[in-house]
Amino acid sequence: MKKGILVWTIAAVLCILYGICVLATNSGTGFFLIWIFLGVICLFLALASKLGLWKKLPKRIKRICWILMSLGMFVFLLTEGFILSGFSAKGQKNLDYVIVLGAQVYENGPSAVLKYRLDAAYEYLENNPDTICIVSGGQGYNEPFPEAEGMKNYLVKKGIASERILEESTSRNTIENISNSMQFLDAANDSVGIVSNNFHVFRAVGIAKKQGIVHAEGVAADTHWFYLPNNMFREFFGVVKDTLKGNMVW
Repeated sequence: MKKGILVWTIAAVLCILYGICVLATNSGTGFFLIWIFLGVICLFLALASKLGLWKKLPKRIKRICWILMSLGMFVFLLTEGFILSGFSAKGQKNLDYVIVLGAQVYENGPSAVLKYRLDAAYEYLENNPDTICIVSGGQGYNEPFPEAEGMKNYLVKKGIASERILEESTSRNTIENISNSMQFLDAANDSVGIVSNNFHVFRAVGIAKKQGIVHAEGVAADTHWFYLPNNMFREFFGVVKDTLKGNMVW
């Protein structure tokens, strides 16, 4: 009993502290609240353990709870497994195009998440000089200019020729990143690499194939290890949402 209380209490503290750390990144989303919510749930479970509430539940209710938790865990682990499958994607050599998906930009340059993507794109473009790059991303309310503009500037400063970079500066999400970028390519015949952070590659490629890019594959960029749990957890909900809405294929 006492061990259960201690475990749930420690889990609650860790979840809440992690949520605060995610909030401090100024990512522009409210997903940090999920960690706060999980912390509150853990505190409730610690209290329930202290009061022995689980033992007081009828067996039928306990059985239903175990079934639901088992199903939920199965779906979660299965989905996370598919997400992990995109981590090693490097893209075959000499792709016709790579599409770099946008993310937050600031006056002084790309956000950390976007910088990882751009550095991965730069490395690929350096090794495959005939590949054309499409940078995709519009301007959010909290951004000084379109993401595509900032992305192109970053790559040009690193040495990629300006004429190799095409700008798509109207999209607001991954689906639009893909669909709006298709104006530059032949979706049925061109080979296309989707450049995004490793946790996002599986869904991004699934969306690209659903949009009609037949020869789509991933080019995975890194992610800061500390924020990977948050990204993986958030991506689970993204995959479930886009699957249920028919926006992607597995």
